[in-house]
Amino acid sequence: MDATCKHASVSLSDGATLQVKLLGANSTAKPLLIALHGAQGVSDHREPLQSFSFLSSRFRLLVYDARGSGRSDDKGPFTHQRWAADVDELREWAGADMCIVAGGSYGGMVALEYALVYPQRVSALLLRDTWANGVLGVLRCLKSILTDARIQPDADRQVRVWSGNIRDNEDLAAAFIEILPIYTPEGSGRPNAPAAPDADKHTEADELILHYKTHNFCFTHNQPRFDLRNRLEQIKAPTLVVCGRHDPITPVMFSEEIAESVPGAQLTIFENSGHSPPSDEPDAFRDRVWQFLDQISA
Repeated sequence: MDATCKHASVSLSDGATLQVKLLGANSTAKPLLIALHGAQGVSDHREPLQSFSFLSSRFRLLVYDARGSGRSDDKGPFTHQRWAADVDELREWAGADMCIVAGGSYGGMVALEYALVYPQRVSALLLRDTWANGVLGVLRCLKSILTDARIQPDADRQVRVWSGNIRDNEDLAAAFIEILPIYTPEGSGRPNAPAAPDADKHTEADELILHYKTHNFCFTHNQPRFDLRNRLEQIKAPTLVVCGRHDPITPVMFSEEIAESVPGAQLTIFENSGHSPPSDEPDAFRDRVWQFLDQISA
């Protein structure tokens, strides 16, 4: 990491401590972009760091392990409302009045919540492969997993994952490892990388820090209550929605729904990508993000 990267343990108002990295920390004149990781309880800051570090030449990039994930505290609650409040406390800690918020997969859901609760703090929104309705999203995802010919998962274990009834960290690891092939688009020519969803593609699964209780809370408490479809029209910040054409986890229909509902939102579908266009089509992804950011800056 370059010398302008600041590593910090940030204490929040409720006593929780989050592990944070801030790229471009030596220039407060740069706009702030906060990027949120997905797969709470499974993933961590390495996914958004890999996806958005190319922006650090013009932006201060803040990535972190969400509470209940990675090396951050396990202090609850693990609600969307608390995670959105954490984003705002980190914005304040970084000394910015406004920020661009980026979120992929589950991080996209939290980004949407933040944009609705703190609209005056959001200068732009970047959403990657996410959904706006928890029940439909979870059921569609489970259907994709149980009908994908590339894998033969343990059906009972997959039901435990997507219903939030995982037994322990070993059960959680096994559930994600057995479905890894679906994260690589068919015909891509790339090997199936040994990484958990939304994790750095070069990170071995056994290097991940798992928090099965966080994961379970997401799917027993958060997802059944998560439905922003009727509120998306309230988002006024410039919004870019991107997704992979071959994503079985958050299919294109969910990104289309968000883009159609957020006023003026732009939608880009990456035709050769699955759940992670930043990994599957990195050059095209970077070009599209730069195009959007240049457009809103102008």
